[in-house]
Amino acid sequence: MTNILVDADGCPVVDLTIKIAKQFSTPVYLFCDTAHNMQRDGAETIMVSKGADAVDFVLVNRVNKGDIVVTQDYGLAAMVLAKQGLVIDQNGRAYTNDNIDQLLYSRHMSQKVRQAGGRMKGPKKRQKEDNEKFEKGFRDILENLPKQ
Repeated sequence: MTNILVDADGCPVVDLTIKIAKQFSTPVYLFCDTAHNMQRDGAETIMVSKGADAVDFVLVNRVNKGDIVVTQDYGLAAMVLAKQGLVIDQNGRAYTNDNIDQLLYSRHMSQKVRQAGGRMKGPKKRQKEDNEKFEKGFRDILENLPKQ
């Protein structure tokens, strides 16, 4: 059975994910650290100690082939893809084996610019259209899962 695992710390689509998952009778697990305790009806919360990437490592250890992960973290996405999971970000972009290397490279280059004292433009303010794109992409993944 497919599960949905959400990197819930700072994720703007937690409630939307749960709502859509209910329509597909798919279990949802929210992973967050102790600084972001969240409880939602329709999802099980997995609390993780605070620490660099602690949530990511607990989440990736729970991923099985065919599970769906919602995250904006490229590093976590790469680990999920290696375990044959499906990954989508909060704006509906699917991470794939075809795009993850370029995303990781751009993250690396941005990090180098910041370390050298440069500044990078932050993300744009979230718009209603971002939720609509997420919903479409997320539904597409759920509708195209192999029948069990």
